[in-house]
Amino acid sequence: MDKLLSIGRYLFPLSFLMYVGLHLGKPEVGAGFVPDYLPFPLFWNYFTMVCIVLFIISAVIGKYDKLAYILMALYVILMAVLVHLPRANGHELSTEMMTADLAREMELEMVNFFRNIMVVGALLGFARYVAKDNRIIG
Repeated sequence: MDKLLSIGRYLFPLSFLMYVGLHLGKPEVGAGFVPDYLPFPLFWNYFTMVCIVLFIISAVIGKYDKLAYILMALYVILMAVLVHLPRANGHELSTEMMTADLAREMELEMVNFFRNIMVVGALLGFARYVAKDNRIIG
């Protein structure tokens, strides 16, 4: 059973590869989540993709993994508060959408907000109980 459970140490960080694929395969979609007040949305799309790749590498090889988990948690909570929560309240969504489409989009953003909060909890749990490298964050 321990061998089966130990798969989670790798499965969780590797699941973030989905976001790397989205940032790389559809950069305009990722850039669309960049708040209007930030310039160069494509830059931020690729920059966050590189950060996610570095997180995955660090978590899998176990070097600076505690720092990586905490920084990733910070990124995800910022995405929740600065991107998904405002969009769940109708900000930065196209007002040209029909009412039903807008309501559906706002509902999906609220789901994204709560999903991000759950992921932050998992990231902090991994930082506390799974990460081994305490060099920067003790």
